Amino acid sequence: MTSRSPVHDLVVVVPGILGSRLADADGNEVWGLSGPALLRGIRTFGRSVKGLALPPDLGDEHPGDGVSPLGQMRDLHGLLGIGTLVDGYDGLLDWLERHFTLRRRRVTDEADAPVNLIAFAYDWRLSCRYNAGRLAGRVAEELGRWRASAPERAGARVVLVCHSMGGLVARHYVERGGGAETTRRVITLGTPYRGSLDALLYLVNGVGPAGIGLTAFARSLPSLHQLVPDYAALITAPGEPLHYAREVTGLPGTDAALLKDAARFHEALRESGAGAAYGVEYLPVSGVRQPTPTTAEVRGERLTGLLTINGTDEGGDGRVPRLSSAPVGVAGRPAYTPWEKHGSLQNNTALRQALYGWLIPDPPVHRGPEAPDVPLVVDAPDVITGGEAYELRATVPPHIPGHDRAAVLVAADGGPVRTAANLGGGRYAARLTGLPAGPHRVRVSTGNAGHVVMTALVLVLEGGAGDGA
Repeated sequence: MTSRSPVHDLVVVVPGILGSRLADADGNEVWGLSGPALLRGIRTFGRSVKGLALPPDLGDEHPGDGVSPLGQMRDLHGLLGIGTLVDGYDGLLDWLERHFTLRRRRVTDEADAPVNLIAFAYDWRLSCRYNAGRLAGRVAEELGRWRASAPERAGARVVLVCHSMGGLVARHYVERGGGAETTRRVITLGTPYRGSLDALLYLVNGVGPAGIGLTAFARSLPSLHQLVPDYAALITAPGEPLHYAREVTGLPGTDAALLKDAARFHEALRESGAGAAYGVEYLPVSGVRQPTPTTAEVRGERLTGLLTINGTDEGGDGRVPRLSSAPVGVAGRPAYTPWEKHGSLQNNTALRQALYGWLIPDPPVHRGPEAPDVPLVVDAPDVITGGEAYELRATVPPHIPGHDRAAVLVAADGGPVRTAANLGGGRYAARLTGLPAGPHRVRVSTGNAGHVVMTALVLVLEGGAGDGA
């Protein structure tokens, strides 16, 4: 039996946008598409999405529509055009319980049973400020109960482990919501501290398959506007300097008031000194060297995403640019950067090794040998239509010994392992055909390492499904 390393603090896992299941006023699940149900449920969700769209001028309030969070997403999930495909959070929560003295509340427990591992679900449609307030209430309740459960726990503090937008919710709780005094550290995985260009592309260009109504829904969300780049990211004319989205008048699909409010949201976080005053440690984790949209060119009423900023490709995790993956002006330990895509960061082996040092003060106990991580760059589509070939390209960086002699192996869920074609210069390509409709994990490894180091997530649509606004 594996020894469990001691953790005396309260650990709270905060998922990203789309990462919490939602129920209506009658308790019926209205968002919870994951695993095998993902594909068949997208159109059903599209038919009811108008009921989940938010009214204008909502601000940081709840719309009073009876929608409430049910729990975290367990398996691979996503909604076309709002965020990326993301692996679920059950794997991370189960791993934390197996390897540390952490425990979630079970259905057989009393409602007030003390536990020290919390999966914080929230209504991801709403403002990060609103959800930070809900996080504050939940932490105060659970931490008080945990501290009171045993004398040695009286000094327990909070460790927040956050994926994607969940890191913005947590940072607002710490910096502006009174959480700094009780928070030990904030571990963020792929959090867009300065926003993500993808959010702006979704708002302007429209989202999802034609006819299912996702574009109007996306454009109503304060949360999605708070993910718009908080840096100059738009090229409006050749030779001109980059512009902030809020500076470009008439940008279709965006709410000017929400963009200005998002700017105030990020400014308030930058100017707060609460975390620093109480010694809160931020540990930002980002994927690196993956093709990541960073800026965009305005072409009429559409945006064309670019992988460069001022001619430089800085990379990122495929969704969050490297420049956005750490909080501005926060001193402390440098970011830990696994070679992983955005949607799979929470399940990355190297990241989990780092968690040992961040959750406990002493070295890990009896974990057994594990192979070192090997860097890869993987460029692969998120969505294809049934009958199309899945085109994947991988690069083994030149500083890796044997980078041009490695066998890059590719396998989709349940499928055979295939060797990618060696294009020379450390570049490899694979073409997979016949993937059935539904979500898939496409695992990429290098033969000279002998273990999987990257996971690309893909949704195969039923043949004939198209894209559009």
